[in-house]
Amino acid sequence: MLIFRWLAVLLLLAAAVSFAFYAGTGQPRYKRLGLVILKWTVIAAVFFFAVILIGRLA
Repeated sequence: MLIFRWLAVLLLLAAAVSFAFYAGTGQPRYKRLGLVILKWTVIAAVFFFAVILIGRLA
C-alpha cells in the first residue's frame, strides 16, 4: 500500500515538474508530457480506489 502511495506522489511530482518546464521554456512538448502523466496517474488512482472499495464490499 505504501509503495502505491509513493508511486502516486512521484508521478504527480513528475507532472508538476513537466508543467514547470513548460512554464519556463514555453515548449508544448512538456505540457503534453505533463498531461499524459497526469491522465495516467488519475486513471491508476481510480482503479486503485475501485479495488479497495470492492474489497471492502466483499
